[in-house]
Amino acid sequence: MTAPSVAFSASPFVSTAWLAERLGAADIVVLDASYYLPTQKRDADAEYRAGHIPGALRFDIEAVADKSTTLPHMMPSAAAFAAAVGAMGISERDTVVVYDGLGLFSAPRVWWTFRVFGARAVFVLEGGLPRWVAEGRPLETGTATRPPTTFAVSTPPDVIADVARVQRTLAEGSAQVVDARAADRFRGEAPEPRPGLPSGHIPGSLNVPHATLVRDGTLKPADELAAAFAAGGVDLDRPVLTSCGSGVSAAVLWIALHTLGREPVALYDGSWTEWAGRGDLPIATGAG
Repeated sequence: MTAPSVAFSASPFVSTAWLAERLGAADIVVLDASYYLPTQKRDADAEYRAGHIPGALRFDIEAVADKSTTLPHMMPSAAAFAAAVGAMGISERDTVVVYDGLGLFSAPRVWWTFRVFGARAVFVLEGGLPRWVAEGRPLETGTATRPPTTFAVSTPPDVIADVARVQRTLAEGSAQVVDARAADRFRGEAPEPRPGLPSGHIPGSLNVPHATLVRDGTLKPADELAAAFAAGGVDLDRPVLTSCGSGVSAAVLWIALHTLGREPVALYDGSWTEWAGRGDLPIATGAG
């Protein structure tokens, strides 16, 4: 399969010990990228102000997003992303370390976004904030800032899929569309977290729940990742296009496949929120 032209290191993760040793370095930018589903009833901004890794900036995927659509946290344009992160004090030359409050949920989405727009060194904190706290490492309250700078954005590779690309992919069989939502939502047996949105799945898509790839807020070992994809009917020797509820946990699939050396070809940004919300696209229920 042909991998997209996004540069990446051998591992997308850094340890809490690694970060603790370098915390405060001028070229290390730490981002709290916590995001919670509506049903979780948690306030990511309030939790950040109550306690975050010292010096960490708050990266809100709803704020750095395409404002021309009603869909949640869609990818911004390259220019809008560059302006937003430059104002935050982040350069493409910085080493960016992303974490979230669940361990491994929304951080991969921000990791993926920075890579798409040309960040040279971006990583996810292994175990996220829960591990940092469990190890008794320091937190600070309030908000952190950095002096504004310039982020020299790169032209994004063709890895952001829309409805038409997903339809074409399925019709041609050019890639496997893999959904990261929980199995009961995929089968249409449990409600979606967004009111009024029907459950079910894109006809022809496969299901690998992101929770099957994670243990204690960290990615499972490679053999267990491969087994989880196999259980979902995914052939790791064929291209994969990732999807989920709204483009967040699809990036958990992405980072898992990346770790296995099987970089996906695209991520469906609108995901199920767009597909099911349109009202004119087919919805399948059951196991597949």
